[in-house]
Amino acid sequence: QVQLLESGGGLVQAGGSLRLSCAASGLTFSVFAMAWFRQAPGKEREIVAAISRTGTSTYYADFVKGRFTISRDNAKNTMYLQMNSLKPEDTAVYYCALGYWNAYPTGEYRYWGQGTQVTVSS
Repeated sequence: QVQLLESGGGLVQAGGSLRLSCAASGLTFSVFAMAWFRQAPGKEREIVAAISRTGTSTYYADFVKGRFTISRDNAKNTMYLQMNSLKPEDTAVYYCALGYWNAYPTGEYRYWGQGTQVTVSS
């Protein structure tokens, strides 16, 4: 049974930082591409960043380039999202997602976590 568990969300002031983690279990982590998505109230879910199986390739949505960094540790079955210079418009539920190798970067992701709330106050 595949499980993805996000952690690290919370309330932060504008300009602050948070680090999200996504721990995976029930699969061979290193063969899958992974991504972070987010969904704000009343808005469509959107991709934030993606990372290839080995971590050698990364993708970022324009609105987070230069502020967020995606990474993964295949030995720990964990993916991360370092979020710096947070803005109020970054407020959303953040989801981690896992897909087969060809999901990278903006293809179909098969497995999803339950989400973690990130709230940025102005």
